[in-house]
Amino acid sequence: MKSNVTKVVIIGAGAVGATVAFSLVVRGVAAEVVLIDINQQKAQGEIWDLQHSMDFQSRNVRVALGDYQACADADIVIITASAPFIGARDRLELLHQSAGIIRAIIPPILQSGFDGIFIVVSNPVDIMTHLVQQLSGFPTARVIGTGTILETARLKQLIGQIMDMDLRSIDAYVMGEHGESMMVPWSHVRAGGKPFIEIISDDPHRFADVDLLALVEKTRVAGHEVLKAKGNTQYGIASAVTGIVSAILRDENKIYALSACLQGQYGLSGLYCGVPAMINRHGIVEVGEFNLTKEELALFQQSAQVLQGHIQRLDQA
Repeated sequence: MKSNVTKVVIIGAGAVGATVAFSLVVRGVAAEVVLIDINQQKAQGEIWDLQHSMDFQSRNVRVALGDYQACADADIVIITASAPFIGARDRLELLHQSAGIIRAIIPPILQSGFDGIFIVVSNPVDIMTHLVQQLSGFPTARVIGTGTILETARLKQLIGQIMDMDLRSIDAYVMGEHGESMMVPWSHVRAGGKPFIEIISDDPHRFADVDLLALVEKTRVAGHEVLKAKGNTQYGIASAVTGIVSAILRDENKIYALSACLQGQYGLSGLYCGVPAMINRHGIVEVGEFNLTKEELALFQQSAQVLQGHIQRLDQA
């Protein structure tokens, strides 16, 4: 972080990367946003379109097409480039193709002299975050994956609809893999400060149709449903990334469900997966360790084992 001007570089100008750029501009989070893509014509078009919106924004954000040298003085580099999700049911199916992309882009980022914070969006995000940390050698605090932040938002939306409550009054986290083995620690889900399980049991008539397993499944498949309906997901994840960037640049000590490196928490070490994590100007400063029930801990560790197995596959490739 070599400049007093806040600067964010986005690698990948696809639907997610371009929408992240637009979200950052609309929110005015950073003073400068740079877009990098192998398809320079596409990236240039996105930059021109963003520039044409600037007269209507709250802040005159400098947006530019760049190359990897632009990372030199960036506060944050966001990696969205990955294998296309089209036709893949499980994000882990993208493993080796996405890993090849990550292995190609990290060296030139490092050669630029970049010394800020990585935010990894590329899928499968937990494993790609692990790979970015391994290739960069950066402290784990400064390599962050989007993890289960979007699943958490989807779960809160579902609960908010059930409760007819603003989802910002709901405390909940989805944990584990950003993918099929994700889990919900229901013992730590609260609506209006009251445990959600108690809410259901205290009013069985009103909440007779609430099925916790069904809620988990709806959360799990929500991304697939969006993909099937419109061909990609972009607004939710772009908003989530903007929230992460804002929490870092504004030093907010915000807690999100992120892909963070565990260092003994939940009986696991050296593994990136979705957990509540506090972030500020230094990256991840603390990983939240819930007192999970025996059943919840087993589900979380099973999810971690899925990730660990694929990391071993990746390391052996």
